[in-house]
Amino acid sequence: MTNFASRPAGHTHAIVVGGGIAGVCTALELQRRGAKVRLIDRWEPGHARAASSDYNRIIRAISGRDEFYTTWVRQARHRWLELQAETGQKLYYENGTVILATEGQCSWEDATSETFDKLGVPYHRFSPEEVALRFPQFKVPDISYALYEPESGMIMAHRAVVSIAQLFEREGGVIERGHVSTDNNEQLLLEDKTLEADIIVVCTGAWMGEMFPRTIKPIGFVQGINVLYTSTPDGDASFDHTQMPCWIDHGQHSFGLPSVEGSGVKAAVVIPETIDIENDERLIKRESLGKTRSYIEKRLPKLIGERIVDSKFNGIIITPDTHFILDWHPEHEHVLLAGGCSGHLFKHGPVFGDFAAGVAMREYGTADRFKIAGRRKLSPKESPSGR
Repeated sequence: MTNFASRPAGHTHAIVVGGGIAGVCTALELQRRGAKVRLIDRWEPGHARAASSDYNRIIRAISGRDEFYTTWVRQARHRWLELQAETGQKLYYENGTVILATEGQCSWEDATSETFDKLGVPYHRFSPEEVALRFPQFKVPDISYALYEPESGMIMAHRAVVSIAQLFEREGGVIERGHVSTDNNEQLLLEDKTLEADIIVVCTGAWMGEMFPRTIKPIGFVQGINVLYTSTPDGDASFDHTQMPCWIDHGQHSFGLPSVEGSGVKAAVVIPETIDIENDERLIKRESLGKTRSYIEKRLPKLIGERIVDSKFNGIIITPDTHFILDWHPEHEHVLLAGGCSGHLFKHGPVFGDFAAGVAMREYGTADRFKIAGRRKLSPKESPSGR
């Protein structure tokens, strides 16, 4: 195989398909490796149908027993800070993340403590009583303990995608609008004509399964995530990011982020549902509204009666083992498929993009966990995402 890294700068023509977080970060890193890069998306970077949409996303190193992702997120935190300086935009708020370990369902959290101890990741373990004192926003009578990771917080997702895309353009990259599809042989087409380049990296998120029905669809389940934003109480700053951490509540199948830049408190109850990625409206379901309100009453009682001020519906692709996909297409050796498990890819974005660019330029091979073959469902105890 050709080692593109050995070519003179600008002699490798690369195309990245898909302008979400995986796409813009990969395109930027390919450009910085000397490739001539085109980024193609059906819509403008940051569009509302992307898995990378929404205002913000949690970044946390908590990954159970998985040292690989724990290390990657620690690296990604520094890369996000660098990108914040490079773009001149506020991309990262370090307000911490608390993991609520439900009584009797703590294997993922127990494993995380062991991993953090081994790798030297700063964290605190709090009893329910300590949580109530430190973070009085939460009502936690049903938890065994909580893990608090101070060097974590939230990435401003929409702003990050748009800012990195603009940085890519400033450094010489080209962004084009176009609809890339595939034929019956999973050959890539742009407006029904063969898409040609030395390297093509496909980062189309939830659309990847539809584009590659033989290769990706069997290992990629598209799931809809309903997210609600609730107003903070009048005159009360305790739900702002300056006083409240992000949180994950696996026992309640929920997660959330405090109010930032006036957004309101973000809370999601994960109700697995299949969606038609092309045709379904991006509207939250009534069932989700009721379940989220019930969750808020249980966990965040001071928000009872507050109004829903915004909502988001995201379509993401989940792999059986919740590992990312980063592997060459089995029939088209110049096509690299990059994405998978978008639910936890965003926080890794800059590190994932750098690694994907290196694989694309044949500087090194991909990681075994990212290969298409050999996927199997993991138990919550094994899974890096805890699900």
